[in-house]
Amino acid sequence: MGDNKLVIENKKISEKNRRHFKYRSNECLNCSQPLDLSDVYCPYCSQLNTTKQLSLKDFFSEFLNSVVSYDSRLRYTISDLLFKPGTITRKYVEGKRLKYANPFRFFLSVSIVYFLITSLIATFAPSASPFFNINDTNDTENKVEEASRTVVENTQDLPPDVQTMLAESIPKDIEEKKIDTIKKKEAKKKTFESISEESLDTLNWANRAVERFTLYNRFYEYSEIKDPIKALDSIGHENTSYNRWFYNKNKTIERIKEDPYGFVDYLSSKIPFFLFFFTPFFAFFFWLIYSKKKYTYVEHVIFIFHIFSFLFLAMLISLIPDTIIGDELFVAILFIIIGPFYFYKALRNFYGQNRVTTIIKFIFLNIVFLISANIAALLFFTVSAAVY
Repeated sequence: MGDNKLVIENKKISEKNRRHFKYRSNECLNCSQPLDLSDVYCPYCSQLNTTKQLSLKDFFSEFLNSVVSYDSRLRYTISDLLFKPGTITRKYVEGKRLKYANPFRFFLSVSIVYFLITSLIATFAPSASPFFNINDTNDTENKVEEASRTVVENTQDLPPDVQTMLAESIPKDIEEKKIDTIKKKEAKKKTFESISEESLDTLNWANRAVERFTLYNRFYEYSEIKDPIKALDSIGHENTSYNRWFYNKNKTIERIKEDPYGFVDYLSSKIPFFLFFFTPFFAFFFWLIYSKKKYTYVEHVIFIFHIFSFLFLAMLISLIPDTIIGDELFVAILFIIIGPFYFYKALRNFYGQNRVTTIIKFIFLNIVFLISANIAALLFFTVSAAVY
């Protein structure tokens, strides 16, 4: 019966096709799993059971099949993620995994795509940037200062009373800020006092690090010496790699002051990885309050990745109308109304508890998220600044 079936199948398949019976093998070429000649695919690794060498047609055929297969998974993932909160996680945990994209890979993909697109928008349309453009303040001050200088230069031939009136209309705050900055620098130069290594060694690790950094920053502004070796020699500290690294952080501070938006952009590009490493910590609290549900720790992690994926996907969708209207209206609606409601529905659909219990756990998890995310973000900011 089996041989008859093979004969019928092979009548429908061309002898040049890689699926044809004559190319079948008794062993999988990929994983060496023993096979029967009736096996079209390896039951262990799912590779096609064929010994035929790849032709150009075969190569593009396999490529198109893989694209169509992924496109199908992508379509189901996006559809269920957007319109069925928590359901996609439940189905994935129940074993329906070939239908959906891998949660970890999908989260990283959609978040990276989001930040790439926002970077492009910020480049070609700075006013539509989803991030606060810190450079706008500096640019405005520079433009006002330049305009003021132009007014003064072009009014030399006017009557004295007109020149006085125009001069009085020029903002004074920019000049006052410059004077204040100069005074502060001079004050720092006069009040600099060094601290010896022996005195620093009497402090605990955290205070010692803060004091060392503050000392090096004061000396950097006082002396304007950028070479760490020369600076450490002047302060009287040992020329170690640790001390040089600390002193070089002054250059980082200078770079941030000169281009704060660049630093914000640098931080934002790292947010997907921050959330990726923060998720396992946050999942611990899900594991605690849903311990009776018999879900594994990893299944809670998958649920959180699906929540974060929804947020980035929804923000991607919101980018289009927000960019057109030049405001962040849709993103605001997402975080204030849609996001919290989606999270509540996801908790209810995945964990299957009643409304009151779900609301209590919803409030608790939001408080935990806000507190832990702020602490983690502070550490993230510190580490990012240290390696910037």
